[in-house]
Amino acid sequence: MGESASPDVAAVPNAVLGRYGAFLVDVDGVLTRGNDALPGATEAFTALRTWGRALVLTNNSTRSRSELAEHLGRLGFAVSPDDILGSAFLAARYLTLHYGPVDVWVLGEDGVRDEMLLSDHRLATRPEGATWVVAGMDRDVTYAKLSQALRALVGGARVLATNEDATFPTADGLVPGAGAIVGALRGMGFAAEHVVGKPSFAAFEVALDVLGLPANRVLMIGDRLDTDIAGAQAAGLDSVLVLSGVDSLDDIGRSGVRPTWVAASLADLCAGKGEPSRPRL
Repeated sequence: MGESASPDVAAVPNAVLGRYGAFLVDVDGVLTRGNDALPGATEAFTALRTWGRALVLTNNSTRSRSELAEHLGRLGFAVSPDDILGSAFLAARYLTLHYGPVDVWVLGEDGVRDEMLLSDHRLATRPEGATWVVAGMDRDVTYAKLSQALRALVGGARVLATNEDATFPTADGLVPGAGAIVGALRGMGFAAEHVVGKPSFAAFEVALDVLGLPANRVLMIGDRLDTDIAGAQAAGLDSVLVLSGVDSLDDIGRSGVRPTWVAASLADLCAGKGEPSRPRL
């Protein structure tokens, strides 16, 4: 800081980000869009780690933690599998903690299957042998896949959803998210018994346990009011809505969900351009 009494731009992050000991960072719409890093995001993520540990907390269930780390690494983000909490991992961890190793039928992609096996769950060889249908985003969903899941459910299996995101941001715009898959099961008469991704408290409970910090020392950075911001708020975390993904300033007024801070992007946040979205006491 120079001789001026007013803080310069570089000092603002120390005043804001310095309040927290760790950060939970969403991926799609915050770090990336589709298969590309957002402008300035790699540098901003590195800068964020100068203030505390940063964990990636994402509702994306299509990749395992290792695959997500490799994907982000190719885009310039230096992360390890231990830095990532994907909803496929959250689903597997939840089942282990509350039910032990179980037989699952996966209505989703390889990320869910991989994390189930890594957590010692068993992939049922036939739908009727499953005790849980684990539902996540499935870009190759077919009528036959839905019929197999229905056979498992009619046979007594229960539904665990990785998340219920209605949409998923890509470079070409929004596509249906895991909520479309979960909604199809609900339409057949089988609602999810548990949802482990954001905004579920389970997601933040696991994250805080990994960090070893209380909620008031952790900041959630995301682009969706209904998952990132609402979930953080319910779990007692401060939050930042970045406007580089799904939701806009107008959506704050319409939804009634108010983040603690708003920034145009992660890069702007780390450059001191975040603003409070409500008066702070």
